[in-house]
Amino acid sequence: MSDASHTSRTTDQAPVRFDTKIAVLLRDDLETWQRLNVTAFLVSGLGTQLPEVIGEPYEDADQVPYLPMFRQPVLVFEGTKETLTTAHARVLSRALPRAVFTSDLFTTGNDRDNRAAVRAVPTGELDVVGLAVYGPRNAVDKVLKGARMHP
Repeated sequence: MSDASHTSRTTDQAPVRFDTKIAVLLRDDLETWQRLNVTAFLVSGLGTQLPEVIGEPYEDADQVPYLPMFRQPVLVFEGTKETLTTAHARVLSRALPRAVFTSDLFTTGNDRDNRAAVRAVPTGELDVVGLAVYGPRNAVDKVLKGARMHP
């Protein structure tokens, strides 16, 4: 982990406070299965484009290897349709790394059709049901203003 990725660390056992935040914002009218599915899809995009968010691979005591995961927590929030629309506009205006999930994606069954469904709708008309964002803590907090932590 680079020194720029967290505030300070005096020993390997000291808590790490990250200067960045990974957050997912979900629309509050989604079914439970939809919330889980949307979250999984959204965060998968962050790791592919932002290698700095991925930690080292895991290994258990028997030396069985496991894939690396995010190096910091993913915070999940919820909000109304209006909150998502506003957050989407904010994340675009701040040019933060983001992933989007629209209601149309619940009717598609593969990556090609997912991308086509998003591409078919103008930015301001996207029916956003989920949004993932990564960036400096204060910038992410501004994007998420009005959202609440997911229960």
